[in-house]
Amino acid sequence: MAELPREELIEFYGKECVHCNTMKPLVERLEKEEGLKIKKLETWHNQENEKIWKEMDKGFCGGVPLFVNQKTGDKICGAVSYDRLKAWALGK
Repeated sequence: MAELPREELIEFYGKECVHCNTMKPLVERLEKEEGLKIKKLETWHNQENEKIWKEMDKGFCGGVPLFVNQKTGDKICGAVSYDRLKAWALGK
């Protein structure tokens, strides 16, 4: 079993993933505007991060980007609007 990160907000992504790259400026905006820190784990080239992703995904998404809010248990699969991402991060 992989050691799960302790950070509250986690993003699993792939370096060359088109949808992940679409989300990058939204994640950066969210961190800047809300003062949040999102732990970013690359899964396509990092086997340990891939193990953690599988453990946390549990068949929910099956791909990236996957956003996990460990405090609320809320997950987002794929590219979403800034408003949806912000609601996820703030637990709304």
